[in-house]
Amino acid sequence: MPDTKKFIENLSGAGKSIGVLTSGGDAQGMNAAVRAVVRMGIYVGAKVYFVHEGYQGMVDGGDNIKEASWESVSSMLQVGGTVIGSARCKDFRAHEGRLRAALNLVQRGITNLCVIGGDGSLTGANLFREEWSGLLDELVQSGQISEEAAQTHSALHIVGMVGSIDNDFCGTDMTIGTDSALHRIIEVVDAIMTTAQSHQRTFVLEVMGRHCGYLALVSALACGADWVLIPEMPPKDGWEEQMCHKLSELVVRCLGFDTRVTILGHVQRGGTPSAFDRILASRMGVEAVLALLEASPGTPACVVSLCGNQAVRLPLMECVQMTQEVQKAMDEKRFEEAVKLRGRSFENNLNTYKLLSHHKIDTELPHSSFNVAVLNVGAPAAGMNAAVRSAVRVGITEGHTLFAVNDGFEGFYKGQIKEIKWGDVGGWTGQGGSLLGTKRTLPAKHIDKIAEQMKIHNINALLVIGGFEAFESLLQLVEARSRYEEFCVPMCMLPATISNNVSGTDLSIGADTSLNAIVETCDRIKQSASGTKRRVFIIETMGGYCGYLATVGGLAAGADAAYIYEEPFDIRDLQSNVEHLTEKMKTSIQRGLVLRNENCSENYTTDFIYQLYSEEGKGVFDCRKNVLGHMQQGGAPSPFDRNFGTKIAAKAMQWISKKLKEFYREGKGRVFANSEDSACLLGMRRRALVFQPVIQLKDETDFVHRIPKEQWWLRLRPLMKILAKYKTSYDVSDSGQLEHIVRLRTKDISAI
Repeated sequence: MPDTKKFIENLSGAGKSIGVLTSGGDAQGMNAAVRAVVRMGIYVGAKVYFVHEGYQGMVDGGDNIKEASWESVSSMLQVGGTVIGSARCKDFRAHEGRLRAALNLVQRGITNLCVIGGDGSLTGANLFREEWSGLLDELVQSGQISEEAAQTHSALHIVGMVGSIDNDFCGTDMTIGTDSALHRIIEVVDAIMTTAQSHQRTFVLEVMGRHCGYLALVSALACGADWVLIPEMPPKDGWEEQMCHKLSELVVRCLGFDTRVTILGHVQRGGTPSAFDRILASRMGVEAVLALLEASPGTPACVVSLCGNQAVRLPLMECVQMTQEVQKAMDEKRFEEAVKLRGRSFENNLNTYKLLSHHKIDTELPHSSFNVAVLNVGAPAAGMNAAVRSAVRVGITEGHTLFAVNDGFEGFYKGQIKEIKWGDVGGWTGQGGSLLGTKRTLPAKHIDKIAEQMKIHNINALLVIGGFEAFESLLQLVEARSRYEEFCVPMCMLPATISNNVSGTDLSIGADTSLNAIVETCDRIKQSASGTKRRVFIIETMGGYCGYLATVGGLAAGADAAYIYEEPFDIRDLQSNVEHLTEKMKTSIQRGLVLRNENCSENYTTDFIYQLYSEEGKGVFDCRKNVLGHMQQGGAPSPFDRNFGTKIAAKAMQWISKKLKEFYREGKGRVFANSEDSACLLGMRRRALVFQPVIQLKDETDFVHRIPKEQWWLRLRPLMKILAKYKTSYDVSDSGQLEHIVRLRTKDISAI
């Protein structure tokens, strides 16, 4: 069977010129996208040009259009805003302006444009592409370019990336800058919460987002807001009384309401980009160059987006039309349709918010007479508390009695189990660590005592939140079903571990927070070298045998190398890395960053690598080492982890409710679940959230090293190497094929 794989080595950019510009409002992560386009473009042999000040620079020409070098994008990754500038441009809207822009591009041989901006900027780019041949004809007629030049540059190719904090563009789950904006909002909310609690105050916060409620909605989910007002869900008549009633549950009536308003404004667009935005922008930038290389004269202008964990190319105008349809539906007050048009991600956020926000008065709640226990197992991970809060509140809304187990299975066998109520989990979303307490103890040793506690408290279902130990625990409980009927109940596991080493899921709760901690530290470490020059930092990350944090952290921090267990290396590799850094020190970039996963090699320890680099780099660069340790496990959870934890816990609790009804035996008056599909892990796989029986995930797991046998993020390693100027083999057969937005809508997927 012929090998259908395509490798980047077969794609050449020789003789091609790419222009990259940022347009419209700035967004954090735009610089990471520019850096990726420049470096990927140069890597494949193309010339890449900066177009400064957006379309205005394209119209004005001159020094605004400059060739970029590898070094010219160094140190851009961690900078907010856009280094090459952005401007609203009236001139480009006029035909005369576009004619001047076309002349400036042809004079430099640029027929490939990468536009990073919002829908207005991308629509303008598409119009420019459609008019291109006409503009060239005009330039030939006026004698400004030759007939030959017009033929050589006859087709203009356009690839867009959406940079906007509003996340209002259809066809992509996340636009560049949205996650960073959420970071700014949540930082402010966390700070305000302490004042609110000190003074029994109510705070009203105004966030950006124009006509799209995404920022407000996700912030509300991530901080456990009591009320959210968004354009897609305008409040019904009488909402003021409803709000007052809801808040009166929270504030002692006789104190009255002391209300403060905070308008966040442009703070949301500022600051350093989050790890998520750097990775998103880097992946999109690389994909944009691939799309330009593969474009033929008939290829429509496309937008590069990420759907779940997959790169997708969509026709630009289909996305723009869909985005306009949303606005039309909003104007005509067809709000339910507008929410559907926004996409599954937005819809799921809204449904989760509705589930969690409207606490019904006790008399209205259904009574299921089922008892559900929630516990955390393994090491703490930021976002665990958000998941527990969500599970407890959705469970109560579904009518169940919820029990909290302290200290994992150790607390379970000791009987540290008590009912947990709605109010007990207030304010939990922003708390790091595990408020329930967590231990690494596995249940097998104490299985009889745990079965006894299940019986005493009449536990009808289990929700286990944790990492690899949680996975092993569920397998042990399933195995014990044949001996103890008490374990014949629905069980669900939510992956929560900074190591991201659990089978059945691309992402785990806590990994994003950890990546941000690593990236922030790397930024500071790199900055500390800016005065000294010629310095290489060796940084050790956690992760057990899983190289996720080292690899993805390396991509987000702009590392020169990342050593991991999954990709064996030897002394020759270390030597070539030292030589690579020695060459780098001869350029204007005089510092290096090397990440090492804690268990990547038994013998090539952090100390060994540090000593080797120090010795070999003598006279060229000096070395420093840092072991990041447990700071990667602590801190307040990132918006992504709060949101992810909240959503998957709500989904898990609904699954538990369904299974409890399904496995209730009327005759016996009890729940009896013994099938494989009654003990599942809920994970994110490519584009969907999927429940998978833990028994089936056994074969996908390497239990010795506590990692999945196949890991999707290993495909990102060549990107890190390419962006650090290493020649490498990169499989591009999985890169985004042109899809249609309508197909995306009708696919029965459950995006996060």
